Amino acid sequence: MRPNRGKQNSANIYGFHAVSEAWMNEDRVIQALYITEQAARGFEGTIVEGNRNKLKRPKPTIIDKQKLEKMLPRGAVHQGIAISCPQLEESDVQDFIIHASNNKRTVLAMLDQVTDPHNVGAILRSASAFGLDGVIMQKKHAPMLDGVLAKTACGAVDHIPVAQATNLSRTIKELQDEGFYIIGLDERGEKEIGNLVKTDKMVIVLGSEGDGIRRLVKESCDELTRLPTGGTIASLNVSNAAAVTFYALMND
Repeated sequence: MRPNRGKQNSANIYGFHAVSEAWMNEDRVIQALYITEQAARGFEGTIVEGNRNKLKRPKPTIIDKQKLEKMLPRGAVHQGIAISCPQLEESDVQDFIIHASNNKRTVLAMLDQVTDPHNVGAILRSASAFGLDGVIMQKKHAPMLDGVLAKTACGAVDHIPVAQATNLSRTIKELQDEGFYIIGLDERGEKEIGNLVKTDKMVIVLGSEGDGIRRLVKESCDELTRLPTGGTIASLNVSNAAAVTFYALMND
């Protein structure tokens, strides 16, 4: 198949892992693939697999590294590959409630004003790796699920459902009414994460670095828990704290 050498003016997902997972996601609409000749050799297998799965995908546009870099944010670690595609259709909190009614166990993460795309991407990666069922983010100031976030997530944006909520306190109440136990991660929590009694429906709430969980959201939680840190530096980056917490919740 001859590559398309035409020009496109936008690319919003880049890096091999992020592009490969998006390419193989049948729910994705891929508008264009931009790739250097060197990177194209490493992506051939993914293209073949996509064709085998009868996915509707564009021909690759061969582009040199300098032109690709002009299409992307400054400093983007693109690895010679990028795609242009619309955002995935986002999930709804009701989708998670329905999922919980049909499954033995459901564990969700809720992000309260965690807006840095690097942190959100890392949290999505950990949520996918440890088998969480979904992530809820505050709609206001929520980062787009592409660009550096998708690169940091290493393809997790195509595997972990994400829902946005306008009012997290109201969403917590909605989930509590459906039997979810809401746990806030807070350094002043009375109980360590390893000592929590696990339930079939859980939500772990993570706050922003510095401010942590906001007061009203914190007061809405059923329980506050903390990590068993005690070294010279007792606090963790929110994405690292999330990974430890997810492991503790998912490891029986």
